[in-house]
Amino acid sequence: MSVVWVGTLPESGLFSPVETDSGAEDLSGRFNGLRSRGQGYIEVRLPNREFPVLTLAFRDDHAVVHLMSDAERTSLLVGDGTVPSGDEIEVPIMDDLVTFTGDFVLDIDRAWNLVHYFSHTQAVTALGEWCEL
Repeated sequence: MSVVWVGTLPESGLFSPVETDSGAEDLSGRFNGLRSRGQGYIEVRLPNREFPVLTLAFRDDHAVVHLMSDAERTSLLVGDGTVPSGDEIEVPIMDDLVTFTGDFVLDIDRAWNLVHYFSHTQAVTALGEWCEL
């Protein structure tokens, strides 16, 4: 399965908007490189389709997943209880650190598995409960 993605560069830690069209293995390689740095941001979509776009933003063991259904609709995946509702974490969105409450925080392994599932199945409804912004 081929995917199109952009993301943080492991070498610099800065976001690069240059799209890569590759197999899911290359995407996994980028994720693993970023994970070894402790944080990163990745946007994934399917070839020949502008939407949906799934984003993964993570820092240490915490992640946030966004879904851009179209140019005007964005949703956050509801968290898995990894972080209590009242607590906050920061994750990189492109080159900025953005704060999210525990309501939308996932364990990094679960979040990556969801992105991996999306890259192979193209399904977003099976990923969990979405909260439209």
